[in-house]
Amino acid sequence: MKYAFAALLLAAAPVQAAQFQFCWVGANGYTMEGQIGFPDALQNTGLITEADVTSFQIIGLIDGVAIGSWNLTDLTPQTSWRLRFDTDRLQFPTGGIESQNSYQEWNANGQVNNCGAVDGFGWNGGNYAQDVCINNVWIEESSIDPDTPLFAQPMDVALSCETTIPTS
Repeated sequence: MKYAFAALLLAAAPVQAAQFQFCWVGANGYTMEGQIGFPDALQNTGLITEADVTSFQIIGLIDGVAIGSWNLTDLTPQTSWRLRFDTDRLQFPTGGIESQNSYQEWNANGQVNNCGAVDGFGWNGGNYAQDVCINNVWIEESSIDPDTPLFAQPMDVALSCETTIPTS
């Protein structure tokens, strides 16, 4: 009886979520800030996917001014949503190679042309580039090298984009 009660209490307890923030620096003043959350139990377990994520949001900016956003509450069956995150290294694998699990589609497919007709924003890390999509339009001038690292940081650390500034 006491074990059943303890199990009931544990089942009723909220699942703790690991939360991280990240910042991407594209070309020509384009940036993106975001947050990712997943169950604590998945920390330091290696690669997780979009199926493991419990919260996710991104906001796009041009020269510091918001140009659009997307989050999991906007997810529909038509949304391009593919995510890989290395919980050991706190890094989103990049380079766009499917077999290496380094392809990212955050409300933007490989053509970067399906991020919503009105007020749409998406980001894509493919094999050609990392770039943004606004209102179903690929923003070519945002593109940077597909292998540029994208790291996450704990929420209690001031968000810093220096680790993602392109060097070429």
